[in-house]
This record gives sequence, C-alpha cells and structure tokens, in this order.
Amino acid sequence: MKYCKMFMIITCFLFIIGLNSTHYCAEKKEGIENFPESYKPYLLELQKKHPNWHFTALYTNLDWKYVIDNENKFGKNLVPKSYSDSWKNTTPGEYNIEVDAGWVDCSRQAVEYTMDPRNFLNEVRIFQFEGLSFDEKTNNIDGIEKILYGTEFYNRIVDYVDGTGNTITTQSKYSDLILEAGKTSKVSSFHLASRIKQEVGPFLSHSSISGTVAGFEGLYNFYNIGATSSSEPMGAIKNGLQYAKDGKGANEQTKDKYLIPWNNKSRAITGGGIFIGSSYINIGQDTIYLQKFHVTSNNGGELFWHQYMTNVLAPYSESKLIHTGYKNSGMLEDSISFIIPVYNNMPEIPVQSPNIKESDYTSDNTKVYADVTSTLNIRTGPSTSYEILTSIDRTVVMTRLAKGKQSGELWDKVQLPNGIIGYAFQSYLKEVPELQIEKINVSIDDPIIKKGETKKITVEILPEEAKEQEIEYISSNKNVATVDSLGNILGIKSGNAVITVKAKENNVSANLSIQVYTPVTDMQLNVENLNLQIGDAFIIKPTILPTDASNQNIKYQSENSNIAQIDNAGKITAIEEGTTKIIVQTEDGNITKEIQITVVPKIQEGEITFDENLKVEQDIISGWNLENLNVSKIKEQINTIYTIEIYNHAEEKLTDEQRVGTGSKIRLVDENGIIKMEYKILIYGDLSGDGKINSMDLLVLQRHILEIQKLEGIFMKAGNINKNGKNPSSLDSLIIQRHILEIKEIEQ
Repeated sequence: MKYCKMFMIITCFLFIIGLNSTHYCAEKKEGIENFPESYKPYLLELQKKHPNWHFTALYTNLDWKYVIDNENKFGKNLVPKSYSDSWKNTTPGEYNIEVDAGWVDCSRQAVEYTMDPRNFLNEVRIFQFEGLSFDEKTNNIDGIEKILYGTEFYNRIVDYVDGTGNTITTQSKYSDLILEAGKTSKVSSFHLASRIKQEVGPFLSHSSISGTVAGFEGLYNFYNIGATSSSEPMGAIKNGLQYAKDGKGANEQTKDKYLIPWNNKSRAITGGGIFIGSSYINIGQDTIYLQKFHVTSNNGGELFWHQYMTNVLAPYSESKLIHTGYKNSGMLEDSISFIIPVYNNMPEIPVQSPNIKESDYTSDNTKVYADVTSTLNIRTGPSTSYEILTSIDRTVVMTRLAKGKQSGELWDKVQLPNGIIGYAFQSYLKEVPELQIEKINVSIDDPIIKKGETKKITVEILPEEAKEQEIEYISSNKNVATVDSLGNILGIKSGNAVITVKAKENNVSANLSIQVYTPVTDMQLNVENLNLQIGDAFIIKPTILPTDASNQNIKYQSENSNIAQIDNAGKITAIEEGTTKIIVQTEDGNITKEIQITVVPKIQEGEITFDENLKVEQDIISGWNLENLNVSKIKEQINTIYTIEIYNHAEEKLTDEQRVGTGSKIRLVDENGIIKMEYKILIYGDLSGDGKINSMDLLVLQRHILEIQKLEGIFMKAGNINKNGKNPSSLDSLIIQRHILEIKEIEQ
C-alpha cells in the first residue's frame, strides 16, 4: 500500500521536529523494475519460477551505515553462545556475556549479513519478507482452505456452545470467518489461519476453543492470547480464557477494540486478529523481517526499539518454517506478496555470512564455465545445505570472484552474467582458456546416410592455434543417428537429425543437418495368384521390408487392362474373362513381384452357397472347423451346381479322406471340365499347409520373423493370426504357443 503524498509530508515533518528523530520518510514501490540493480537478478529468477509472486520495494530512505550502527548496540541482537566467534561480539568486556540464558551479543558482521535483504532472495528465505497485512489480491477462501487442509477446520461449518450450554450452528465455514477477520483486522487471513493451526493444533476439541472448560463455558481463544503459563492445572488455558472473558481486567475501550468477550467463534477469531494486528502489523511492521528490525513505522515514532525478538537469525529461521507450510499446503504457485527493504548506500555486493571464512578463499577474477552434462546448481553458500539460487548449463560463462581452498569439499564464489552472486562446487568449474575457438566449420561428403552406415564429419577449427581445445558432438535425435567423440555418425533409423559440433569452453558451435535413409530390401505380397469373378475387386496389400524403409512408394501395372485393371492404391478390378498378370514394383530398389490373375464369369445367384460359418472374401475362404478338415467335410459345406475338386498347395488332387490345409484350392468345374471359379483355403496358424497347428508351424513363423525364410501370399496371411493386417511378428508366435498349450484356441 503506497503512502499518499500528504501523509508522507506529515510523517517526514514529524520525524524532522522529533527530539531523537531521524530524517526519514519511507515509500513503497511495487514491481521488480523499481528495485536497485543489485536486487533485480535474484528477483527475476524467483519470478521465473513463481510468476504469481509480487515484489514491493520498501525504500526506507535510511543510510545503511546509520541502520547498522543503531542495530549494532549491545544486547539488541543475540546469537547462541555456542556459535563461532565470527557470529559474536568479541569486544573486550562484552565478549560471551550472556544477555539471556545461553544467548550473547552478536557481531557487527552478523547484523550486516542478516539485515542485507539480498542475502535472502531465494525461494525459501524470502518468506521473511512476506506481507502480513490483508491483501485483497492474494487473500481468498481457496488459499485459507489449503492452509487448513489436514485439520478439523477444513471445509467445516462452524458451530459453538454458548454460555448456557446450547450448541449453535452457523451458516459459515471457518475459512469464511478467517477471511472476514483478515478484512476487519487488516491482517493477512493466511497468517491468521497459520497462527490458529500453530496455537491450537488440528483438532476442534482443543480446550482453548471447545467452549466447555468449567467456569469458562461459551468462551473461545483461537490464538492463545494471554495464555500465560501457570502452576495450576490447565493454568495457561484458563488464563487465555480469562482474557477471552474480560481482557484480564482491561478497560472498556480496550475490550471494545478487541471485541471482548469472545463468546462466539466469530468474535474470537476476528477480535484476536485485531489484537495481533495492532501490535506490529498495522503500524507498518508487516513482515517478520520488519518485526525483528524496526526500520519503518506508520505512526512516526522513533525507530530501532519496537523489535519483537532478539535472535538476529529469527527471520532467517522462521522463513523456512513458513516456506514449508506453503509447500505442504500446495500454495507455492499461488499469488504471494513480498515487501523487501532497500537502504541508501548499501554495499555493492551482498554482505557475506559470518559462516564463510575469508581465509578459506583466494581472490580470483578468472572466467569459468560449468563442466557438466546437464546443469550446475548455484547456491547461497558453500555447501549443499544452502538454498539453490539458480541452475546453469555449460554455456554460461561466469566470473570466479574467489577460489576456495577449504578442507574437504572445495567451493568457489562466482558471479553470473546477470549479476547473481553465489557458490558453486569447484570440481564442476573449468577455466575458460585465453586462446578460444572463434569459429567452427563442418562438412560431410554426403548428408544422406544409410541405416547402419557410418560417416565421419570433417571439422575445421579457427583460429588453427585453438584446434587443441576440446569440442563435443551432439545429435539432436539419437533415435535417428548417434555421433561419437570422434565425429563418426551412425545411422540408426530413417529420419532427420542435426549434428552440433560445439566448443566446450564457450558457445561457438556449428550445425550439420543429415538424413538417415533406409533402403528397401524386399517386398511381400498378401497374394500370389488370384481368382476373381467379373466385376469383383480386390486390394493388394504389399509389405515393404524393412518396415522402416525410407521410400515406401509402390508402382502397379496390369499386363492386360482389358481383363483386369489396377489403380494407384493397389485395387484390382476384374473386367472380362481371361488371365493376366499384375506387376508390383517398389520405387526404391526396383524390386518386382507378379500376381497371376484369373477372371471368370460372374457366378449367378443359386449356383453356389457356403455354410453360414464360413467367411468368404473374394477367392479366400476362412472360418473352418479344425476338426472337420478332410475333403468330404469341406464339400458338405459347399452347395453348388458345379463339380468340386480340391487340390493341396502343391497342386496334388486330394481324395475325400485326405486333410486340407492353408493354400489348398477348391475348384468349381462345369460339365465341360472348365474351371468356373477357384477358392483358396485359409487356416490361421497353419503355416505348413497340412491343416494342423503344431510346433512345425511355430518353427516356420520363427524362421519368417528371423528373416531366414519369408512367408509369402496366403501363408503370410495365415501367419497374421491377430488379423491386424501387418507382417507376422512375435505376437503371432505367442498366439500359436498358447494354442499348442491349449491355453486359448486360435479363432478362425
């Protein structure tokens, strides 16, 4: 919330005329563009990760040295006595003096480090700057419910016990009351929801909010305000409920301000929120940072005294707890506002943590890059326990400000091109050589590579003196082509890829586009010869081998288009009686196959009928019962005026007792011995043509899959047992095995 000009003038005036006053006038400016340059890279990185976060610069208009001088007073900022001396005030007479049990005065560097906001502009620690005032843009019911999730407050209608013991059920949920309390108290409803969880836990049965404590029936204290400890049983609870009853003797003005008595849950949640807001949040100290460091005020009072805590690292510690709460509630991607102080005459770079010893580093100013295959994390401090500021790849050239010489793991202090200063693991950093590659030229004798073929890239490095510098080869699609460290490209499968040759030390690179080509080696047809009646049509379905061949185009031609015609899609149409050939040729490799076509007159209705269980498709008949496959049983399933003759796939005429199989032919012959029509028998799984499905057929299919001996025509169709129209595969082999083992019979 920005100050109006008049208020700013009055505030400034009050400070000027105050006795111990400071020439001070704060101003808020929303948006990253309004921050000093040294803040921006960190905030831009956060905005990239969290587009819904909002950042406001709080220009305190206080001089940095003046602020540190006033905060660096004995006893004002403490650290645990167990901390190293770099954290502690080592002035003679003040060193290790316990200001509080186990706590001592901190060093000036500790104050500078913890007060420099730029040290904490990362995903975790920035929550010490979260705005705790109510914000219409961010505070909403959904966000409150997310915080309440996992508690009995979640999505729950409010009921309460009144002073007479009656249960009153309202029309509001707890999230409604908390949102309204935020609006009234001007305190973030998210902060109030979190405080309620922290103070009374997840259960509605907590004594502070049950309304059933003897002597305090119908009273509620959601924030445990006034719940000071006591030796009496439930002493703290009763003290808090006494505050809910009468403010522990507060005057009527105070009770009216805080809506006391808190004799229903709405008054308790809202009144407690007003109490929380009035002490710090509503007078301008509306972040954890500002509650610790009193560097701004809305009421024109003296600075540096109204500080909620003495632990100098309290904002640092509490920010992680808040971040964890947001993360566990799934709210990190929600809209969140941050108010971040800015001081005049700040150090050029963020103040270093007292944990980091100057003696562990040597000043440096070399250019380095990340010698990694993926990304390198840049952290806020020299170990993996520090938060990640950002991640970079090997294309980023940074400045190493200081080279680590610590014992154990070595970490360097680096500055990225965008200004971010952080720490990187030394083993992953490599110095950029003085003599660098300025240009790379690449070529290849032919950019079209056959599948399985290897070709080498020719690389020219400029200047020639830099040719010993390391380069790497990268394929944009390793499924199409791979490239080794010597520049040898191996074609894997048909497709396009870009091979990049790149200098490891900088961004100089060159690209080479290549195409992997898979030549056609063979072609299979789903039919070798075909009998059609005049007017019938049949579609040829060639299979190009290998199946990933680059050029799948096929040309069709009829030797006699007066007898049978064929179009570009492989559709044959029978025109008139006679025989001819259909020629099928691959565009690549000129592999040619022929199909013998016999066209017979149209058989009239009633001249032939088939058993209803049989499936007739042009001249192929399937749907046979495997138990009735001898010639006599076949003839019983065909009713015709013609004589039926049956031949096996070797053109041997079969007697009535002999068994038929895949490839056997059913010929209809008239009284003059002329073949009127010929049909082929198809039995799925019978690949040897003996009418049985056994291990012999499994062997035949495996030889086909291994490309030892390919199936052709009707036998290839019989091998496509799952009937997907594709080249028989291991799936069909599995189906045969299940049939042989009597697990599941092949469907004909």
